[in-house]
Amino acid sequence: MDRYLVFGHPVRHSKSPFIHTLFARQTQQELEYGLAEPAVDEFAQALRTFFDQGGKGCNVTVPFKEQAFTLVGRLSPRAKRAGAVNTIKLTDDGVLLGDNTDGAGLVADLKSHGVTLADSRILLLGAGGAARGALAPLLAELPSELVIANRTHTKAQQLAAEFHDLGPVIAQTYEQLAGPFDLVINSTSASLQGELPPLAPALIHTDIAIYDMMYGASDTAFISWAKQHGARQSMDGLGMLVEQAAEAFTVWRGIRPGTKQVLRELKRNLGVI
Repeated sequence: MDRYLVFGHPVRHSKSPFIHTLFARQTQQELEYGLAEPAVDEFAQALRTFFDQGGKGCNVTVPFKEQAFTLVGRLSPRAKRAGAVNTIKLTDDGVLLGDNTDGAGLVADLKSHGVTLADSRILLLGAGGAARGALAPLLAELPSELVIANRTHTKAQQLAAEFHDLGPVIAQTYEQLAGPFDLVINSTSASLQGELPPLAPALIHTDIAIYDMMYGASDTAFISWAKQHGARQSMDGLGMLVEQAAEAFTVWRGIRPGTKQVLRELKRNLGVI
């Protein structure tokens, strides 16, 4: 049976085995999917061993995405742009192909919620790996402007300069931000610690869409804050998790699974519904 797994540290909390097992059942694909949690300095060897022993593909999560970028033999265009790899496939000619499905997953989830991206003004909070993965797919949707804000402004400036050829992207400090924005995406990990980006409450209005890439059994700190200040549409990253997994499954198996029922099952599993 074809073997897949997710590499991360820590990774025991991962819902990827749950998601991909449901995808396999839905598409009648014979595969097994597990977890691997090598020490941070042992990832490269663990990755080689997995494929030497017959592995067909894997997902890669924190903190190994940037390292995976350097270990594969071939990169997809979106992985090159992101500078990080979250999906690896052993190709028919024996080459490890690195891909990045995070941004595609984000865009697919936003669209599933009815969020209009074309001609919209988007604020992206954070300038780390999650933001890098999101930028090219977001700009491909032709927003009127995409503004990056980050606590370390120079990182936001570097990111905007790197992606400027793809569309109207600029960097601003949190103090420079001026509305209105149609969509705010929080790509920072602040919600994991129950913290908030230093965003002015005045930027939140009733017609704005709020997206936090983090998720949990209840609203993240950022979503709770946005709702308190009048945001009527808010989404967490659970749908993105499922959509990026569906994209990875398609890369591996050449068949795209449906996501709606899997997302419902995942929410039930997490106690969200």
